[in-house]
Amino acid sequence: MKIKLAKSYGFCFGVKRAIKIAENAAGASTIGPLIHNNEEILRLKNNFNVTTLESIDEAFDVKRAIIRTHGIQKEDLEALKKRDIEIIDATCPFVTKPQKICEEMSQMGYTIIIFGDKNHPEVKGVKSYSMHDNVHVVLNTKDLEQINLGAKVALVSQTTRNADEFLQIVNFLVGACKEVRVFNTICNATFENQAAARELAINADIVIVIGGKNSSNTKQLYGIVKEYCKDSFLVENEKELNFSWFAGKKICGITAGASTPDWIIEKIIEKIREIKV
Repeated sequence: MKIKLAKSYGFCFGVKRAIKIAENAAGASTIGPLIHNNEEILRLKNNFNVTTLESIDEAFDVKRAIIRTHGIQKEDLEALKKRDIEIIDATCPFVTKPQKICEEMSQMGYTIIIFGDKNHPEVKGVKSYSMHDNVHVVLNTKDLEQINLGAKVALVSQTTRNADEFLQIVNFLVGACKEVRVFNTICNATFENQAAARELAINADIVIVIGGKNSSNTKQLYGIVKEYCKDSFLVENEKELNFSWFAGKKICGITAGASTPDWIIEKIIEKIREIKV
């Protein structure tokens, strides 16, 4: 069986930056998981004593707090600044961009539309920067139909969403509002990884998507490859591989989410190479 890697996959700029920050801040604690990959979080804990706090309520006894790649809510950041804590900001620059846009456009009186998952920490953080309550998180055009949009709308996206779905939101708003400001805040790595995953899946008999199951960008990749290759599977580590998946397959495609380190990818490739089909 031939193993074929996507042309673009794995760690993005923001994650690489955050990991380096955490490694250089041994003994610090992150506010929420630094990235959405449990295996890498465990490595940072074991090798660098970087622990994870669930919320700022647990940050009273720590000396250094790392802001995760997804950012945190504005009010939480302000509360941390009032404490005797060294704050190390590992928020991805691609995430701070929609935060600033949300703040600025709300000050100008625009209704704010955020395309994304309302329960995702990145989206919660972006929403918190609005200067008014007329801010809405949507996943599709049906969600938009329930909103009194008004004449002026500003649109941003969660950085890891599907570009085609974002365009559907754009088209709806252009037809519904007199003035629409569209800010494409989907990061470049997301575009590249999604396009590469699509190309990979078209030519594969089976696709293994590697990444955290709580990772938005990884789940987006999985959804894309599943459209083009029905035998596609999402795994976090080599232990989750099922040898029966590979029976009769000639080409195995592999892609990975932006929070997936190379060492996990290499372990999975090594395990797949042991499979005799």
